Amino acid sequence: MRLEVFCKDRIGLTRELLDLLVERAIDLRGIEIAAIGRIYLNFSTIGFEQFSQLMAEIRRIPGVTDVRTVAFLPSEREHRALSALLVALPEPVFSIDMKGKVELANPAAQSLFDLNEEKIRSHSAGALIGGFNFTRWLESEQITAQAHHVVLQGRDFLLEITPIYGRDDEQQTVMPVGGVVMLKSTARMGQQLQNLAVNDDSEFQHIVAVSGKMRQVVDQARKLAMLDAPLLIVGDTGTGKDMLARACHLRSARGKNPFLALNCASLPDDVAESELFGHAAGAYPNALEGKKGFFEQASGGSVLLDEIGEMSPRMQTKLLRFLNDGTFRRVGEEHEVHVNVRVICATQKNLLELVQRGEFREDLFYRLNVLTLNLPPLRDRPQDILPLTDLFVARFADEQGMARPKLSPQLNAFLTRYTWPGNVRQLKNTLYRALTQLEGYEQRPQDIVLPEYALEMPLGDEAIEGSLDDITSRFERSVLTRLYLSYPSTRKLAKRLGVSHTAIANKLREYGLSQKKSDGE
Repeated sequence: MRLEVFCKDRIGLTRELLDLLVERAIDLRGIEIAAIGRIYLNFSTIGFEQFSQLMAEIRRIPGVTDVRTVAFLPSEREHRALSALLVALPEPVFSIDMKGKVELANPAAQSLFDLNEEKIRSHSAGALIGGFNFTRWLESEQITAQAHHVVLQGRDFLLEITPIYGRDDEQQTVMPVGGVVMLKSTARMGQQLQNLAVNDDSEFQHIVAVSGKMRQVVDQARKLAMLDAPLLIVGDTGTGKDMLARACHLRSARGKNPFLALNCASLPDDVAESELFGHAAGAYPNALEGKKGFFEQASGGSVLLDEIGEMSPRMQTKLLRFLNDGTFRRVGEEHEVHVNVRVICATQKNLLELVQRGEFREDLFYRLNVLTLNLPPLRDRPQDILPLTDLFVARFADEQGMARPKLSPQLNAFLTRYTWPGNVRQLKNTLYRALTQLEGYEQRPQDIVLPEYALEMPLGDEAIEGSLDDITSRFERSVLTRLYLSYPSTRKLAKRLGVSHTAIANKLREYGLSQKKSDGE
């Protein structure tokens, strides 16, 4: 049991408190005297009646103003707080005495040296850490805080050592009594600095990622954005490679610096070279002034090279040299220019196949293929189609100053059966066109115009999953979806397929394709 006694400063008061405990044969376990008129007692548990009598006796002692129970003595509370603090610290921390022997070590330090609390206290700091002379530091005339680089188990650490001071027995002289050592992992510090440098994550929030595949890509992109090595983004046309590249740039430590993009497809070498590296005055006919290229303009930021697979062999060589050392020469100049730029490349082609055909430099491929993001096509992420549709319809409605139309219940099934060869870009453009032609307040499948050639049933693994009935149903639904665009009534469609009107109506209803149109056409 623990008591906190509020009292005045009076000689003999503490002795009277102890006498009360002795008279009642109560075992005293600890006593602490604070300088602010409080005395703390820790004694063995006693019965309620005896406890009540003791409290009354204490209150009758001259100079005692109050007494109450407490959970911990001040020293116990400080010890618990210190222990919690040391446990919470991810960095290894330990204290040493004036002989360099370890006195107290947190769990991170015990884990680093693979020693439990008892064994680590039998070691000296010098035995645990080479590269720093603890004895010399402790014996120096003036002990000051220092920081040094040390290597432990092949890992780099920043060793920070701080002296601990105390007073002598007479409380007169302040003198060193030991030190505290903290080991900070340089790799961890670098990661922390990168995390602090995150500028803007909002662009990732604009990327629709409901499907598992897309969520995985976005999660991976958030991590790779913080690194500085070249980034390669692979994906079909229209999957949003440029948007993902910008999101990575904005999230990185470079996010407040320029982001420039160049499409490498069908650019003549001289144009591509001038755009990327710049040129001196007179380098080209009519080039009266010099020009900085993208790499110089984006210094400190990022450059996106879209369709990198279309880059000519000559420009591939120049790009490889730039990636190796960050230097280049402007067209028409002799001196080297050095810039600090992160290069992000995007392609819809299989670069490895281009390498095997001799159309892409193998050394450049391996230089770029360090950090890679693979964007899935829209047909492989059907769960994202309806959220994307909601987003685009709402955005276009706002832009055109019109009320947002209701989406037909059949629209999702209709859109997810289409293969979307143009991916998100095609979906976006298709919905924009449909909204501009909308009549009424509901967006329906028949309002959406799609190229018929792409409505065919894809014969991938997903198309042939399940039983024969499942496969047949999917194919039948694909056929009806395609033909219903050209024959937008059950009677016309029934005539086209040579079956009864009732049979077609039932099939359309079964597959969610019925649009409640007038069939009297």
